[in-house]
Amino acid sequence: MKFFHYAFKAMGTPCSMQLYARHVSVAKATSRLIIQDIERLEAKYSRYLDGSYLSKINQIGLLGGEIRVDPETASLLDYAATCHRESGGLFDITSGILRHTWNFKSGLIPTQEAINAALKKVGWHKLRWENPVLIFPIAGMELDLGGVVKEYAVDRAVTICWEAGLRNGMINLGGDIRIVGPHTDGRPWRVGISHPRHKDRMLQTLELYEGGLASSGDYERCLTLNGVRYGHILNPQTGWPVKRIAAVSVLGALCVVAGSASTIGMLKEDQAEKWLQQLGLPHLWVTVEGETGGSLMKDLDQTN
Repeated sequence: MKFFHYAFKAMGTPCSMQLYARHVSVAKATSRLIIQDIERLEAKYSRYLDGSYLSKINQIGLLGGEIRVDPETASLLDYAATCHRESGGLFDITSGILRHTWNFKSGLIPTQEAINAALKKVGWHKLRWENPVLIFPIAGMELDLGGVVKEYAVDRAVTICWEAGLRNGMINLGGDIRIVGPHTDGRPWRVGISHPRHKDRMLQTLELYEGGLASSGDYERCLTLNGVRYGHILNPQTGWPVKRIAAVSVLGALCVVAGSASTIGMLKEDQAEKWLQQLGLPHLWVTVEGETGGSLMKDLDQTN
């Protein structure tokens, strides 16, 4: 088996594939299929592309109406509906409209009136989802699948590897990770989790043989005003950024599950630790004050 490494950029973030294959032709063909699939998903579900399928859906939402979606989109909407239910309404793919109110580049905090106006068009429960028909009873609503699609793409990449006969490797799309299988000699992959406030510092280094890892946090987009930091993860019920949790990382069998769980953990605020513990997946969390915890941090403490 030979080792191959491919670095590329997709979905606005640096990505990489590390694969083992017997022949370079197999590695190249598989990596090409993976990149093509990622590009397909980006073209289909990007909210930034006017011609994307998601933009078509949101054009219906802008006017109010209904659309019959394709099976792949239906499966993603079913998953989003499940996350909405299991999170008590905190995981909500209609909340992306709040980004129009919160401009983190402006250095300004929106008024409560502006937030209240936006919240009138937020709420998965305000839609009617009768698979495969999505109905927008309220004009001006829109969907944002950014919290699902990248992790879904990671999981699809692993499936493509398996279908090509590859059993060893790791896929990394901007920090959303899924293990194809351990190194050919049985060694695990070592993956670091960055501190949300100190990019050059690792909170934890994990050794993974399988599964997916995803993190959510106020790593990048934020604004600080009068000493208060406002992150980009917005509570769809209040319209305001989360205040207590700075970052959450979760391990799961699927990257898409780890990703939604980490986002919900952020949104749970004071209930984050309890909810993550009840979820039963390996995890760690960091508060804005720098306090850390979770089963992954406990594992680290036990090994020191």
